[in-house]
Amino acid sequence: MDLSVLFFLLLAAVATTVNATDHIVGANKGWNPGINYTLWANSQTFYAGDYISFRYQKSQYNVFLVNQTGYDNCTIEGALGNWTSGKDFIMLNDTQRYYFICGTGGCLNGMKVSVVVHPLASPPMSAVPAEHSSKKSSAPAAAAARGFVSLLATSFAFFGLILCGSVWI
Repeated sequence: MDLSVLFFLLLAAVATTVNATDHIVGANKGWNPGINYTLWANSQTFYAGDYISFRYQKSQYNVFLVNQTGYDNCTIEGALGNWTSGKDFIMLNDTQRYYFICGTGGCLNGMKVSVVVHPLASPPMSAVPAEHSSKKSSAPAAAAARGFVSLLATSFAFFGLILCGSVWI
């Protein structure tokens, strides 16, 4: 494979994954009993397309996606998803509240987390003067920066092909 094509494919892959953040539940403490996951979740900002990942001993714990009743009562009846690998990456596609619990009894010892997923911010309209722009935007500037980084990576890929002398004809 031509080196310039490989370079383009690598940068294109980076450009498509730059937008997603992986939120590791419990950070360096992982998915274990006795941790206040509400505090952890409140310190995070989740956007549509981000991942939430759970790290745990797969022989001891698991992860269930449940509704609010399952979350409140630590029950897995009617669960919407189940993961057991010990390194579970779950994409948060929809702007909604998600409820996760451990189904092996860990929920009763605090192994449950609820997260709210926000929509990505729309790019700012450059034609609207700053004094007339709305101040109701709920997504921080970080979301806009994600789109810029993605555009930047795609641009580098395109110009990398030109600099490497690759021709698409």
